[in-house]
Amino acid sequence: MDVEPRRAGFEAVAQELIEPLRRYLARRTDAATADDVLSETLLVAWRRRDEMPAEPLAWAYAVARNCLANADRARRRQDRLLVRIWQVARPPEHAPARDDPDPALAGALARLSSADAELVRLWAWEELGAAEIAQVVGMSANAVSIRLHRARKRLRSLLDEQAEGERS
Repeated sequence: MDVEPRRAGFEAVAQELIEPLRRYLARRTDAATADDVLSETLLVAWRRRDEMPAEPLAWAYAVARNCLANADRARRRQDRLLVRIWQVARPPEHAPARDDPDPALAGALARLSSADAELVRLWAWEELGAAEIAQVVGMSANAVSIRLHRARKRLRSLLDEQAEGERS
């Protein structure tokens, strides 16, 4: 089996996926983690290139989502270890907060369930349709449509509540 044509084919697909995946990850985590997860996502895509569909973006988002979940689990394990260490040593005064371009939106998204917030992000930030979102999150397109409709309605309500609170 000749590796060069397969490699060239994968590299062409990967070039189309890198920027959308980079944006997807940058919206969900810090820059260093996003770079690590992007690398891991491309590695998984290379290993599973025979499973990659003709339109690979939603499939790649699903892979990235799983890789990000793995990175989050690793970070939580590391955080638990740090807590144990901090019980012995003095903890730092505070960790720097991540800047968010729209604090009202970030606050409203944080009040949604994590599953609903992810549906809204995939729809709004990644500009995916229900069928593509369904592929990313492993649900039916119909279920995604219904849940996305409800999540958007709830988000609008939360944003309206915040705006009303600011006017009062």
